[in-house]
Amino acid sequence: MKAVLIGIASGLLIILIVGIMKWLNKRIIYGLTLTGIGFLYVGFTWTNINSFILTAVQSLVFLFISYYGIMNSMALLAAGYFLHGIWDLVFDLFPYSTLIPPHYDLFCLSIDFTFGIYLLILNKRNPAMKSVFLG
Repeated sequence: MKAVLIGIASGLLIILIVGIMKWLNKRIIYGLTLTGIGFLYVGFTWTNINSFILTAVQSLVFLFISYYGIMNSMALLAAGYFLHGIWDLVFDLFPYSTLIPPHYDLFCLSIDFTFGIYLLILNKRNPAMKSVFLG
C-alpha cells in the first residue's frame, strides 16, 4: 500500500511541476516519460537473456505508442500509460519478475494510472490539441 501512495504522490508532484512550467509541451514531456519507463525494465532485467528480449520488445512497443501519441493524440498517450500499468502487473507472472525492485510493480502502476487519468482529463478539457506544437 505504501508503494501505491508514493506512486500517486509522485505522479501528482510531477504533474504539478510540469504544469508550472508553462513553456513545456505536455504531450512531448509525457511521451518521453512513457518511453523512459518502458526502457527501465530493460535496465532491471538485462542479466537474463529471456527477460532482456521480452523487456526490449515491450520497451519498443511503448516507444512507438509514445511517438504516435506525441504526434497525434493525448488520448493515445493516456492509453499507453494504462497499458504500461497493466504491463507492470503482468510482468509479475514471469519467472524473472524478481529482477525488478520489490514493490516496483505497484509503485509504477499507480504513477502510470495517475498520469493516464490526468492525460484523459487534459484531453477532454482541450480536445483541440491536434498539433504537437500546442501545449
